[in-house]
Amino acid sequence: MDFLNDILVYPLQQLPFFLITIVIAFTVHEFAHAYFANKFGDPTARLLGRMTLNPAVHFDLFGIILLLIAGFGWARPVPVNRDNFSRPRVMGIVVSAAGPLSNFLLGIIGALIYTVLMGTGAIDSITNEQLQLAIVWFFGIFIKTNFFLFLFNLIPLPPLDGYRILEDVAPRPVRAKMQQAEQWAVFIFLLVIFIPVLSANTIAPLYNWAIQIGNHFIRLFLNLFGFSGFY
Repeated sequence: MDFLNDILVYPLQQLPFFLITIVIAFTVHEFAHAYFANKFGDPTARLLGRMTLNPAVHFDLFGIILLLIAGFGWARPVPVNRDNFSRPRVMGIVVSAAGPLSNFLLGIIGALIYTVLMGTGAIDSITNEQLQLAIVWFFGIFIKTNFFLFLFNLIPLPPLDGYRILEDVAPRPVRAKMQQAEQWAVFIFLLVIFIPVLSANTIAPLYNWAIQIGNHFIRLFLNLFGFSGFY
């Protein structure tokens, strides 16, 4: 058990809540890509069975294992054929942005539910202290992780959504040069992820920003509903 605690991102006690969060976050993220691609005229993902909220079709085993160990992983990317869009660049931006925005929305929903549960005393009324702690842990992980995924996926490096958005925004000559240099950009991305010094100055701050965004929405909902006294 100590060995597992040493290699996993989250302690074993919190690991189930992280896994539940990832199942929801990755599934909704990929579904959002597939849904908007299909809505804009590209049925590729739907025909391949990817326009679904079934987690099994979206998960990549190695990506999940790496996520648990290194804090970085991935789901199976949804295939998108932009040639099927009537306005490829504009619709491509929407399809790419749909994934990160779905995580942003999940983070807001998580913050809202947590605020209501705490503000109304629903969690405090639970006599089982372990269950109380489990609920707090789950929402803390759920909110932070979804806002982190929102920020992380907007990094303008391949294979992330932020790069695809930048690619669609860029003028054609710039886009051609980006495509030529894409393999090197992927290499840069891997260096940023796996070299501790680079990761500490790029990826690590995203966790703090994710926590700040979550805290902001909790305070917003506290003021909106007139709750006080727990935050």
